Amino acid sequence: MTYITSQTEAALAAIAAADSLDALEAERLETLGKKGWVSLALKTLGGMTPEERTAAAPAIQSARTAIADALDAKKTALEAAELEARLEQERIDLTLPALAAPRGSVHPVSQVMDELAEIFADLGFAVATGPEIEDDWHNFTALNMDETHPARAMHDTFYFPDKTADGKDILLRTHTSPVQIRSMLDQGAPIRIIAPGRVYRSDSDATHTPMFHQVEGLVIDKDIHLGHLKWTLETFFKAFFEREDIVLRLRPSYFPFTEPSVEVDVGYSTEGGRRIVGGHGDANGHAWMEIGGSGMVNARVLEFAGVDPAEYQGFAFGLGIDRIAMLKYGMNDLRAFFDGDPRWLAHYGFSPFDQPTLSAGVGARA
Repeated sequence: MTYITSQTEAALAAIAAADSLDALEAERLETLGKKGWVSLALKTLGGMTPEERTAAAPAIQSARTAIADALDAKKTALEAAELEARLEQERIDLTLPALAAPRGSVHPVSQVMDELAEIFADLGFAVATGPEIEDDWHNFTALNMDETHPARAMHDTFYFPDKTADGKDILLRTHTSPVQIRSMLDQGAPIRIIAPGRVYRSDSDATHTPMFHQVEGLVIDKDIHLGHLKWTLETFFKAFFEREDIVLRLRPSYFPFTEPSVEVDVGYSTEGGRRIVGGHGDANGHAWMEIGGSGMVNARVLEFAGVDPAEYQGFAFGLGIDRIAMLKYGMNDLRAFFDGDPRWLAHYGFSPFDQPTLSAGVGARA
């Protein structure tokens, strides 16, 4: 069986040297194909004597097995190498957007929320969140809003038919102010937070929608006064609108949860039909625009939240995120924020790589 042994060694060497699947297939046909030498050797067994067959058959079968195993192993190696080469050649960098395909964009509301968080974080504020489905105690009572307050009416507030286990009404929160109550109850004082999020009121026109976004700010500490409130808001608006000529006006007002209460107006001018924030409000082409409500936290609210009003004072403010986004980026209809029109999103949306930073500019468009 010297012939079988030498042929087998030659075949195994050829298989090991094969550099492609085609070359390997040619070697398979040469050995194990219908006309291959192993197949022909197997056919000769029928013409042998029993003694010759006993000697030859194991050698031929051993050669067949060795060659088949070598072919399988080499095929697996060549296929893996071919796949690796193809993957290397066709590699796609999944960390970058596909330039040939339409790209998604970050909604202006999400972008402005990130801008808010970046600016207020630099001022030492933490971001707090709370449930959008609230009970009337956190949403109204703890904020010093009595049972006859108009905001509690069905035409202003979305109520659920169910009640809590202790009989409180359940509703969609009408502002993010309940977060300040929950935060004070959890953390006590001092505290410095902003609470951005969705809120719900029964209202709909060009500047109002049933669902919109609001950010609540709260500072509770010792010896806090309205001057701290005005400085905080001025510093925020200067960073947000990226200009130094921001002028704010505080007008006396009334909110149940603050005392004293003030409306916040910002000076602006009109250019090309667009409102441009900055400058003083006067009779020379400039005007004042209301941009939010604020004031010193009412002592009763502090008591409801478990904070001693004799030791701590604080201020709170509320701003409409959608509205300041409209003002900053020149949008004229709040309802378009929620239409889901891809043309609007393509125009006003932000690149996911345009992360707001104080060093690069919180409002830089990609």
